[in-house]
Amino acid sequence: MAKRDYYETLGVSRGASAEEIKKGYRTKAKELHPDRNADNPDAEAQFKEVNEAYDVLKDAEKKAAYDKFGHAAFEGGMGGGGQRGGGFQGNGDFASAFSDVFEDLFGDFMGGRGGAAGGARARAQRGSDLRYNLRVTLEETFSGIQKTINVPTSVTCDVCHGTGAEGGAEPVTCPTCSGMGKVRAQQGFFTVERTCPTCNGAGQIVKNPCKNCHGAGRVEKDRSLSVNIPAGVETGTRIRLAGEGEAGMRGGPSGDLYIFIEVKEHPIFQRDGVSLFCRVPISIATAALGGEVEVPTIDGGRSRVKVPAGSQTGKQMRLRNKGMPALRGGGTGDMLIELAVETPVNLTSRQKEILREFEGLSGDNNPEGKSFFSKVKGFWDGRKG
Repeated sequence: MAKRDYYETLGVSRGASAEEIKKGYRTKAKELHPDRNADNPDAEAQFKEVNEAYDVLKDAEKKAAYDKFGHAAFEGGMGGGGQRGGGFQGNGDFASAFSDVFEDLFGDFMGGRGGAAGGARARAQRGSDLRYNLRVTLEETFSGIQKTINVPTSVTCDVCHGTGAEGGAEPVTCPTCSGMGKVRAQQGFFTVERTCPTCNGAGQIVKNPCKNCHGAGRVEKDRSLSVNIPAGVETGTRIRLAGEGEAGMRGGPSGDLYIFIEVKEHPIFQRDGVSLFCRVPISIATAALGGEVEVPTIDGGRSRVKVPAGSQTGKQMRLRNKGMPALRGGGTGDMLIELAVETPVNLTSRQKEILREFEGLSGDNNPEGKSFFSKVKGFWDGRKG
């Protein structure tokens, strides 16, 4: 029976690019995989045809020969170096093709191709990053401060110097996987690759584990660190301290420490970026007649603010450059004073008498009230109509 055209086998056109050939191969290989076609007796043979076609078309030289001579290019030693004719006739071709399909089908979740380099990477593992939540006051964020924090973390073992072995000896190559970190087991047509059970993928083992760290190369310990909190930070600001996180396994690099800032609520000031707000209560007399009020500033100072006569609740006045500094420079914000006209309580008889007399003499001195009730009257008249 004549062989099928390799392009037809992969479901691609003759002018297909290398990427299209690879995509077609993956699609066909997954579709015809024997594990997915247990009820199809021809699946294994079709699967081999797909791999034979891809083994030729993925190689530029083989592909050029096939495009010119067809299947004859690989018969009788042509184009294949003598002993490699016929696709899967040689053990080397089969192993190569199988390696390709295994990598394409399972590489994503099996960790890709291994090797001594992979074992070396597994031996020295980077430590985890750590997070530390730090609460500071508004005054501290205004001026900046140096803080000392205690961080529970893993540090390099002083006894074995991070190797995990007694006396600081270097780990030895795992005898089970020969340093690969993985072992292979034959299951019928396929070879399955798994993490080495002896070294757990590290590629090396510690013969005499350090008694202090039990072979881990690190121990749990509280560390005291000095942290510079710059002026202008606010809730959510993140400060990264490189290499101050958890120590790596068996001499691996340390992770980083991330400090997340939370600014406590202030009893007087409210913050919005670089602006500060301060709500200041004033008496009815001060609001009506005008005057001065003394207000605090975030730097601990005092400022006297003039209150215009006839001020209403909610009126705002601005103090330039009395707000918060911008992080990493960029100037200082303003402070906004918001007036709150306060109604007196627990009045004496004399105070009540004066207020009633004042009410009788007020007339049209309350413009906001007059405007409001004029609108109310218009609303009611409209409802009647």
